[in-house]
Amino acid sequence: MERDDARLRLCAVTDDLRDGRDGLVARAAAAAQGGATMVLLRLKHVDARELVEVGRALCAAVTIPVMVSERVDVALACGAAGVHLGASSLPIVAVRPHVPVGFLLGGSVSSAEEMLLLDGADFLTIGPVFGDTSATLGLEQFTALCSASACPVLAVGGVEPSQLLLLRAAGASGVAVIRSLLGAADVQSAAARLTAAWDASQERQSP
Repeated sequence: MERDDARLRLCAVTDDLRDGRDGLVARAAAAAQGGATMVLLRLKHVDARELVEVGRALCAAVTIPVMVSERVDVALACGAAGVHLGASSLPIVAVRPHVPVGFLLGGSVSSAEEMLLLDGADFLTIGPVFGDTSATLGLEQFTALCSASACPVLAVGGVEPSQLLLLRAAGASGVAVIRSLLGAADVQSAAARLTAAWDASQERQSP
């Protein structure tokens, strides 16, 4: 996957089902209308059957790629574009032979050691980049991990439009956003602001 792959520019990460399946799907569709280029279905406390139902509804509602967090079986069952795995999940090399050609395999890491565990991923999300917890990487460490990655990187964790120029300069190919996107009061407008900020960061970096 090329580092400037347009699918990676803005990934909308799901938060919860507070407004039901239809509400979540509507928010994801609004994000796509505002410029989101990928959706990551990540619902920690939902069983496999409901995940498949939500995944199928998402795939039917948006034309952008839908990824599923952790569950390869769910991703395949709902017709998703790929699966996003953590460092404690199945190795990428073990999953690759069992999925269709073109099926995206993403990974989520926060250290160089975890990057080794997800060798062979099509792309990585690295973070949390911003925040005030002990797990926060900070921009310097994020930049170092971007440089060490053999595949495109998305920044995740506390991402706001004002930070996108810094993240692009650090080596990010895009951003994955939860609270500031699908958690926003006006999801489409939030996606449009993030998209505009990302496009502006590209223009400012151009010679």
